[in-house]
Amino acid sequence: MIALSRSTSKGQVWMGVAAILVASGGNARRGAVRGAVVLGASTLVASRLLKPLFPRNRPPENAIPGTRRFGASPTTPSFPSAHSALAAAFATGVAIESPLAGYLIAPLAAAVAYSRVHTGVHWPSDVVAGGVVGVSVALLTRRLWSADSAAVE
Repeated sequence: MIALSRSTSKGQVWMGVAAILVASGGNARRGAVRGAVVLGASTLVASRLLKPLFPRNRPPENAIPGTRRFGASPTTPSFPSAHSALAAAFATGVAIESPLAGYLIAPLAAAVAYSRVHTGVHWPSDVVAGGVVGVSVALLTRRLWSADSAAVE
């Protein structure tokens, strides 16, 4: 869980998954593009807008057994979980264009969200709020960019 949690910092895992989807072509390629766009948008909403508004402290480091501990807690506010927002946004963005690819990615997104609680860097409510932010941002893109008219050559 620690490795999974660290590997998703700054969206690296999601960009790797996007590269695989781009290579797949068709709806999966369009999903990768939408997923990459919503990564940036959900980062702005979660990290730049909401974290400063809700400067919640992270769980105490001594509350998590040493084998599960992430290490030194991040210094940014806990609420909402930006990792969870990115995971939910990417999976939802992909699913808008390619439901099958979205369903295949959803377990990875859920594992990322769970890893943030498991490693002690977020409260469960941080992860739920991050998920809501991510899904909302992805769904909002449908108002600006119709799935029917999305075309990537």
